[in-house]
Amino acid sequence: MKRLMPLLLALVVAFGAACSFANDALPSGPALGQTAPEFRLQDQKGDWHTLEGEQGKWLVLYFYPKDFTPGCTTEVCAYRDDIVALRKAGADVLGVSLDDVKSHAEFAEKYHVPFRLLSDADGKVAKAYGVYVKRGPMEYARRETFLIDPQGKVAKRYTDVDPEQNSKQVLADLDGLKQAAH
Repeated sequence: MKRLMPLLLALVVAFGAACSFANDALPSGPALGQTAPEFRLQDQKGDWHTLEGEQGKWLVLYFYPKDFTPGCTTEVCAYRDDIVALRKAGADVLGVSLDDVKSHAEFAEKYHVPFRLLSDADGKVAKAYGVYVKRGPMEYARRETFLIDPQGKVAKRYTDVDPEQNSKQVLADLDGLKQAAH
């Protein structure tokens, strides 16, 4: 047993280092008032979407870690349930994760998602928005939301996102931001 202790300690240290592996140097993402980074991503149906194609309306661009996980399911269902109010307020919703198109298609079908879920499988968009996380072998997008104005500028960034309340926060902020823009 005494001979195993150093080996076990080395394994624990190595595992801990892998789990707390710091992200590569990443940009912190766009600042408020700055033009949002462009993207070109496929949705759950295989259709391509760009930020430029969304200009002229308010855009809720929310990043989430993984399809079918509890928090992400709560968040997608909250946005689903609030989609009519969000669209009435003049906003469109796009969810983004590193999951592939097939996973998004299954997720959207199971939870009757009425908006587009975009696949950022290589993580380039998550990196551009400063939400990419790499922990050892795991890669995912941190749960953050960007509210982008009709000119393509970041109007609000939500970094401490409650999956159940985020869509309601966005709805509450949209009215004030729209009035401030006029």
